[in-house]
Amino acid sequence: MTRMFKILIAALALLGASTAALAQRDPAYQAARTAGQIGEQPDGYLGVVGTGTAELRAMINNINIQRKAAYTQQSAQSGSTVDQFAVTSGCNLIARTVPGEKYKAPDGTWKTRTSAPPERIASCI
Repeated sequence: MTRMFKILIAALALLGASTAALAQRDPAYQAARTAGQIGEQPDGYLGVVGTGTAELRAMINNINIQRKAAYTQQSAQSGSTVDQFAVTSGCNLIARTVPGEKYKAPDGTWKTRTSAPPERIASCI
């Protein structure tokens, strides 16, 4: 099994866990996501679209801290670095956005997902 394949499998497993965690998250998270105030980034972390409120930035920082902890644990098991694992997760998280949600495109601009596939970095499988 190639190293990249192991990273992908581990990232997909984490993504499944992340999906369950999202269902239990504060309704403010889902409201901000639906309103286009936050979005997925290629680095595997959430970003605030625009300036956002201090409360929104604090919520996103907390989620990103949790993501980094999960990436750190999973990367050790998959034999990858935290950054490699995070980027692979970012590819998957952007792919799983739904129409109307925001994501950061490879050129660094925020895009709103349409029914078309999202633009992702070249290394995404």
